Amino acid sequence: MSANLLIAVVDDDDSAREAAVSLVRAMGFAASGFRSAAEFLGSGEAARTACLIADVRMPGMGGLDLHRHLVASGTPIPTVLVTAFPDETTRARAMRAGVGNYLAKPFEPDELLGCIRSGFARGAGEPG
Repeated sequence: MSANLLIAVVDDDDSAREAAVSLVRAMGFAASGFRSAAEFLGSGEAARTACLIADVRMPGMGGLDLHRHLVASGTPIPTVLVTAFPDETTRARAMRAGVGNYLAKPFEPDELLGCIRSGFARGAGEPG
């Protein structure tokens, strides 16, 4: 069941994105990586994405704005925001916007897996 659930990783840092995609795949999920919010939104993958992992700071639209855009457009996706520059103000804004999880880079695989499971529990159902 997990392999049917797509997890999208949106991060402009190639090495961080590729590492996160590899980690998510190693956990048994299908994963796709996108260099920007615009690339993700233009891919047509939003409708089948069960969990979104997005960097807070990216050129153009950042992860929090991407989450807000998806909610406003009627396609909310459980979101995990990741950042190399964690701060309480951004975390609080993210929580108020309905983002379920906020992780500081680098994160441990178990932390990310916990966030993905939390996202599934809130949005698409618990993975089997």
